[in-house]
Amino acid sequence: MEFVSPIDALFLLAESREHPMHVGGLMLFEPPEDAGPDYVRRTHERILREASFHPTFRKRPATWLGAPQIGWTQESDIELGYHVRRAALPRPGGQQQLLDLASRLHSTLLDRHRPLWEMHVIEGFGDGRFALYTKMHHALIDGVSGQRLMRRTMTEDATARDLLVPWNLPRTHPRNTDEPSGSTFGSAARNLLSAAGSVPALARTARDALLRQQLTMPFSAPRTMFNVPIGGARRVVVRSWPLERVKQVAKSTGSTVNDVVLAMSAGALRGFLREREALPDKPMIAMVPVSLRDEDDNEPGGNKICAILCNLATDLADPFARLEAIKDSMHRNKEVYRALSNTQAMALSALTLSPFAMSLLPALNSVANPAFNIVISNVSGAREPLYWNGARLDAGYPMSIPLDGQAANITLTTNGANLDFGIVGCRRSVPHLDRILIHLDNALTELEESH
Repeated sequence: MEFVSPIDALFLLAESREHPMHVGGLMLFEPPEDAGPDYVRRTHERILREASFHPTFRKRPATWLGAPQIGWTQESDIELGYHVRRAALPRPGGQQQLLDLASRLHSTLLDRHRPLWEMHVIEGFGDGRFALYTKMHHALIDGVSGQRLMRRTMTEDATARDLLVPWNLPRTHPRNTDEPSGSTFGSAARNLLSAAGSVPALARTARDALLRQQLTMPFSAPRTMFNVPIGGARRVVVRSWPLERVKQVAKSTGSTVNDVVLAMSAGALRGFLREREALPDKPMIAMVPVSLRDEDDNEPGGNKICAILCNLATDLADPFARLEAIKDSMHRNKEVYRALSNTQAMALSALTLSPFAMSLLPALNSVANPAFNIVISNVSGAREPLYWNGARLDAGYPMSIPLDGQAANITLTTNGANLDFGIVGCRRSVPHLDRILIHLDNALTELEESH
C-alpha cells in the first residue's frame, strides 16, 4: 500500500456529494477527411483494446488499520468498459447539448471502489465533430500534470493514426529503483523530519511573506454571491478567444499574458456582479494556482502546486488601472515564492490556505469572511495544432472544482492559436453562468481600447 500525501489526502477527505473532487476536460475534434461514418465507433473499440495501465490509473483509496483514505491500493482487474464509455448527443447535436451532457458528467462522483478516472467518447454532433470528456480525481493528478498527460496522447502529425490513451503511455523518466518512492512510509517520515527542521525558517518566511511583502491576507476577501454553500449539480460554460488579442494587450501594457487573463476575469466578475447590484466595495481576491513541476516532468501522479493570492481590483472602474493593480499584486507575491524551495513553497501555500481548509466546515463558512472569492487557473497548453488518431483538436476546455464558499471556478488553457476557457459553477448558487462569458469578451475589448 502507498500512503497518500497530505495535500492529496485533502481532496479525498473533503469530497462529498455536494463537492466532487475531480478535474475534467472537454475536447472537441474534427475527424479526418477519410474518417467514414463509423469512425467514432471504431475509435471507441480501439480504445477498449488498450488494456495496459500506468500505476496511477490503477489506484483506488485503501483503508489501513481502520483509517480510510490515507493510502492507495492497486486495482489488479480493471473493467475498461466501465471507465471508457460511448455516448451520443440528442438532436440538434450542438454545443448546448454537449454542455448539458458535460455538466451532468461533471456533477457525478467517481466510484471509490474503482480507479478514480473516466473517459467518455461523445458523438452525434450536427456538424460531424466528436468530443472526449475526461475526468480524474484531484487526489491523483493536478491540472498541469493532466494537461501534459493529454498532450502526450496527441501529435503534430495530421497523417499519424496511432491511438494513444492517457493510461498507457511510455514512461518518460523511469524510476530509480535504488531510491525509495516519495509515497512510502520511510520517505514520508524523512520528509516530515526535514519539514520539522525547517519550521523556524518557514516561520520567518511566512512572516516576511504575509507582513513585510504585504501579501494579500486570507480572510480579507469580501463576501460575494460566489461565496455561499453549494449543491452537487454543476453547470459548465465554455468559450475560446484568440491568443493574439491577449498577447497584444500584454505587449502594449508591459504585462504578461497571465496578468491580462486575470484582468479579463476581474472585469468579467465586476460586470457580472454589477448587473446584479451585488458588486462589493472591497476588491475581490483570487487564488491563482502555480505549478511547481519542472518543464520535463510529464509523469502523472499527485499534486505539485503552490497558491498565490491576487488582488483583482474589482473596486476600480478603469480597466487599465485594474490591470496595473493586478500586475503589481502578482509581481510582489511571486517574489516571495522565488526565494523558496518547492517544499517550502508548498508549505507556505498550506499556511496561506489553511483558513480555506477551515472554511470547508459549514459552521465556519457561514460566519467567516472567505479566504478568497474565486480560483482562476491558467494551465499552460500546446501552441501548435494537435491531432489524435488523425482528428484535429479544435478546442480543449478545462473543468475544475467549485466548493462550499467557492461556487464558481475559472480555468483556461492554451490550444494552438486560442485560449480556451472553461467555467464551472454550482447550478443552484450561480444562475446565468453564461453571462460571465459575455463579460469576459467585454473586458478584453475594454483592455484593448483603454491603452
